[in-house]
Amino acid sequence: MADVETDVRRLQVANLPPADSGRGLARLPRKLMDALGLNDGDVIEIIGKRSTPARAIRPYDEDEGLDVIRLDGLQRANAGVGAGDFVEVQKAVSRPATKVTFAPAQNNVRLQGSTEALKRSFAARPLTQGDTVATAGHQRVNADMPDHIRQLLNAPAFALQEVRLQVVSTAPRGVVHIDQSTVVELLSEFSPADGDRRADVTYDDLGGLKDTVDALREMVELPLRHPELFQRLGVDPPKGVLLHGPPGTGKTRLARAVANESDAQFFHIAGPEIMGSAYGESEKQLRELFEKASQAAPSIIFIDEIDSIAPKRGQVTGEAEKRLVAQLLTLMDGLEPRQNLVVIAATNRPEAIDEALRRPGRFDREIVVGVPDETGRREILGIHTRGMPLASGVDLDELARRTYGFVGADLAALTREAALEAVRRIMPKLNLAEETIPTEMLDQLSVDTSDFEGALKRVQPSAMREVMVQVPNVGWDDIGGLDEASSRLREGVELPLKHPEAFRRLGIRPAKGFLLYGPPGTGKTLLAKACAREAQANFIATKSSDLLSKWYGESEQQIARLFARARQVAPTVIFFDEIDSLVPARGGGMGEPQVTERVVNTILAEMDGLEELNSVVVIGATNRPNLIDPALLRPGRFDELIYVGTPDTAGRRRILAIHTESMPLASDVDLESLAQRTERFTGADLEDLVRRAGLTALRRGIDEGQVAMSDFEAALHETRASVTAEMEEDYQRIQDTLKSDAVRPDPPGIGFVMPGMLRPRNAAKSGEA
Repeated sequence: MADVETDVRRLQVANLPPADSGRGLARLPRKLMDALGLNDGDVIEIIGKRSTPARAIRPYDEDEGLDVIRLDGLQRANAGVGAGDFVEVQKAVSRPATKVTFAPAQNNVRLQGSTEALKRSFAARPLTQGDTVATAGHQRVNADMPDHIRQLLNAPAFALQEVRLQVVSTAPRGVVHIDQSTVVELLSEFSPADGDRRADVTYDDLGGLKDTVDALREMVELPLRHPELFQRLGVDPPKGVLLHGPPGTGKTRLARAVANESDAQFFHIAGPEIMGSAYGESEKQLRELFEKASQAAPSIIFIDEIDSIAPKRGQVTGEAEKRLVAQLLTLMDGLEPRQNLVVIAATNRPEAIDEALRRPGRFDREIVVGVPDETGRREILGIHTRGMPLASGVDLDELARRTYGFVGADLAALTREAALEAVRRIMPKLNLAEETIPTEMLDQLSVDTSDFEGALKRVQPSAMREVMVQVPNVGWDDIGGLDEASSRLREGVELPLKHPEAFRRLGIRPAKGFLLYGPPGTGKTLLAKACAREAQANFIATKSSDLLSKWYGESEQQIARLFARARQVAPTVIFFDEIDSLVPARGGGMGEPQVTERVVNTILAEMDGLEELNSVVVIGATNRPNLIDPALLRPGRFDELIYVGTPDTAGRRRILAIHTESMPLASDVDLESLAQRTERFTGADLEDLVRRAGLTALRRGIDEGQVAMSDFEAALHETRASVTAEMEEDYQRIQDTLKSDAVRPDPPGIGFVMPGMLRPRNAAKSGEA
């Protein structure tokens, strides 16, 4: 048995998921717990480069049979080890402490106030001098934890955010824990002698980036910690890694975490800092920084926003920028293979970087740090609410599902706004003249669901702020008379966005585009807005005037940027209103043909090009489908052509009910009769009818309290159906043609004319369709 015990005592370190980090727990193999006589919650000592205590707990189901110990980032730093290293584990005894002194473990943090909250936060937690620990709020404990561990972890929160503290001293020395008789002292400020970079960013502070972290560890941490592996294989370790992705996804934070976890010196370069006014000064500063990093190896040089100091030399006019790019190329080429120095660069504009940098030997790998998915958003929310006292009703899973398109920075802003909402609730009770807020008041603070609802109204995805529109609060129940169009949109848009796995299971692709066509005023725009809201997707509404530019090539760039933005923040619905003005048939000779033809080509390429539109749906609306370029009307682009016609009697009855919902109607008002007498009225016509009836009632007296049937009778004489019988025939002909003929090639020099095209004489007689 002794041999078995010796074998299992040496364990490999693995990362603890963010949900369990900051609690002082260590997940151990069952056979080791049995061999050491450990029960869940017993104290152990983890011995790496230094020793640190933790509470042992059973392993995750997926770790059964593996000789690994899962530790969070602070515990790994306390033990002086990284993920993949080996540690010794032994049973320990924790003694009650007579006194424990804490200090802030972060720069520029000043703490003051009662230490009672600290005693509650760290009650029964094993500590030793030199450890870095973190406060935590009312976090939900995993279901697999024993009951006595659950009670132990349900300690009241210390503050509205996670605070990292260093254990400066304990009495007695060794492994201790805080109880009721312990005197807790909190030093107000950080001093370099008390802490180090271990309190900075670790892998536990990164959510939704597991694959990215693994790739970066392989490229950076492995060569810095174990260069002998590459020497044995006879290959040079990587020299550089380029991180690129939308702003706010965590590129800078990722680089800092890798530097901390690999125990390397971290040198940060911000573009403007090294730009000097004198000739050659910028290159000199860059050379000096590389020399300093070489002397401090193992080290990481992090160049943030590298596009500002290494732009494409062919596109800049200044000689200083060109010399700086050349200097950076030379320095990266001059790095010795076994120098233990890695360059990490970050940018959200990789296309603006000089192409000479983007080759193996300089930046060996390019890693995309993308917008997190739902699972990633849940991890990030868990990290940012780690030190937050959450009310029992807060559902982070639901919040993660609703925050589509949010990057890490957006989710951090969301939790901060929710915390401020909670503070606003107790502001009337606070006396701001007092130096400190009473402990009882702090204990009452909690962040509930309504605070997050309020925060969601103020925080939008950062990538969408330029193009975001506020979708009206319109649902399917608010639209009447368009049941067939609504059901087709729900089937084509909602289903693939909410249940993509069903489409993958059947091996079919969802529709890319929907064209809503029909007479003016039938509710095409309203349908698109309701569709985006009900599908819970980002909604981008565009007008042709926003996309068309007088500058050559600018229109195509605007459309390319629009689709690129939509891909970043998917799921997204792009809505083109009056799309016939943006994509008219090519070769028609109308207006400025070159501009519109290039725009049509760009939209065709975006909708059916090499780049897939994943979770991006395009909806176009027009009342003149015969003017649209026929290449757009084929499957793969606009897959579904949906006719939105005038409502039938039941539909008109529903529309009248919607528009009169907030109107005080007299008892004699018969909406059924009105619905039967408004043949060919569109939704806009019926809204106008209700408005005119209300105005008629006001003419009788400004204090009139009800709208009578006589008011509707008067309104019927003032209004008319905007769609004539001939227009309906024309649209029916277009509908039949779209279904049967699809697309025919155009004769040279002649615009596409579809049989059944609206006739000019009808337009003259009944208004343009």
